Amino acid sequence: AAVEEGIVAGGGTAFINILPEVEKFVESLPQEEKLGGKIVTRALQEPVRQIAINAGLEPAVILENVKASPAGVGFDAGKEEYVDMKKAGIVDPTKVSRSALQNAASVASMILTTESIVTDKKEPKACGCGDHNDGAADMGGMY
Repeated sequence: AAVEEGIVAGGGTAFINILPEVEKFVESLPQEEKLGGKIVTRALQEPVRQIAINAGLEPAVILENVKASPAGVGFDAGKEEYVDMKKAGIVDPTKVSRSALQNAASVASMILTTESIVTDKKEPKACGCGDHNDGAADMGGMY
């Protein structure tokens, strides 16, 4: 993939670098299309957010710092510092990044046009009081 279309700064940095232009474009959309655009802008931020979460750091702080950095500078979670991603060898194939963006837009479009979505049901967390079949578990662990 990298041979076909080249490389971009990795770790979601390239997505953050294009975010201002995408946000401008979203603002120019008709009202009924803005929600889809906002879904895409949120999706562009997710790689940086997830990297921060995986590193045990506050995603909002890392995201804002990457946004404020010069183009190509992103967060190296291994070193917990901001670096020129290409110089540090943290790169993504352009084709893969482009495909991810196209898929995010496609999913947003599908959600908006179907007007419904099926998701997994969240299971309630266990109370942590063991397996009591006497109804005490329903009282928040009090028995």
